[in-house]
Amino acid sequence: MSSNAPSTQLTQLSQAKVAGGWHQQYQHSASTTACNMRFAIFLPPNASAANKVPVLYWLSGLTCSDENFMQKAGAFKMAAQLGMAIVAPDTSPRGDEVPDAPDGAYDLGLGAGFYLNATQAPWQRHYQMYDYIVHELPPLIEAHFPVTTQRAISGHSMGGHGALTIALKNPQRYTSVSAFSPICHPSNCPWGQKAFSHYLGEDKASWLEYDATALLKANKTELSILVDQGDADNFLAEQLNPQSLVDAAAISGSDLTLRMQPGYDHSYFFISSFIDEHLAFHAKYLA
Repeated sequence: MSSNAPSTQLTQLSQAKVAGGWHQQYQHSASTTACNMRFAIFLPPNASAANKVPVLYWLSGLTCSDENFMQKAGAFKMAAQLGMAIVAPDTSPRGDEVPDAPDGAYDLGLGAGFYLNATQAPWQRHYQMYDYIVHELPPLIEAHFPVTTQRAISGHSMGGHGALTIALKNPQRYTSVSAFSPICHPSNCPWGQKAFSHYLGEDKASWLEYDATALLKANKTELSILVDQGDADNFLAEQLNPQSLVDAAAISGSDLTLRMQPGYDHSYFFISSFIDEHLAFHAKYLA
């Protein structure tokens, strides 16, 4: 799977200079998801073949694509200063043959891949987002762009869930992990229960493989984890449950910092207010 990735052809969709570097958007044919996938990359001004830079992978939330973070987070100036590339993949497979929620719901199907490998029909052919993020995309990025194999990972909401679970399951692949407003215990919230029952089936034991609280409770991680959560987030109590993650970290003895931010909601206004601190957090470990 990953060994085939570097030979994949990339089609550039857009390019714009920003903060002295470049924001570029690409499309490619992905073997894991059996469809065309899109991603965006920011390359800082110091990135070159002679000076490869580390990468932060950013995973976005429900209804998002590769564009939301790049257009709204305001991360480019700090990333340029730190000499860090940022890669933002899409949140699900796309295309006419890719199944969607029959009722068009925002929390299942297109834009709602949940960064897992689906096992149930009709989702299992295309909805292999875990393998795409972990195994296919990084070798592709490392083959085509002036970046090192040093990777950090972060995300928001559904993407915060994805960043946490992927890092916890692959600590050797990432130097650090952070999240904004993550879905911390998806096995125990409406968004997660809906997605997991469709993608993974009714065997709830299989759900725990993609549940950050369950993963962190069962095994201590050596990774440093930073989580920011707004206390005015409408989804805080019903969907996100960061306290479950704190409790799990205490049980396993893992290094987790949860910062409750007064007055902030679930939006990119929140993310843009603290993204520089997250980039600096990751830069400490990527150096």
